Amino acid sequence: MANRFEQVDEPQPDAITLSLARHEGKTIGKIACPADLAHGHLDEDFVSDEMDAVDAFRVAIKLANEIKAPIVVEDAEGLWQDQWGVLYREN
Repeated sequence: MANRFEQVDEPQPDAITLSLARHEGKTIGKIACPADLAHGHLDEDFVSDEMDAVDAFRVAIKLANEIKAPIVVEDAEGLWQDQWGVLYREN
């Protein structure tokens, strides 16, 4: 069964947010993690620099596994790759 990720319109306070966008013709990603979600591993909210989308996805998965937190995806441009899993929108 494929992993499922909720699509959101903005970073969420109770999840790691993977944001996908296009920049200079490339798909890039950023990761946002609220400090409260990290159980003391972060002193303040964390937002990564832009990176290749595949790398951002991998980093988000690694972080989520380390701190036992959910991931949501901000993807206004429809850049999600099906091999990453199922992207759905909560009604």
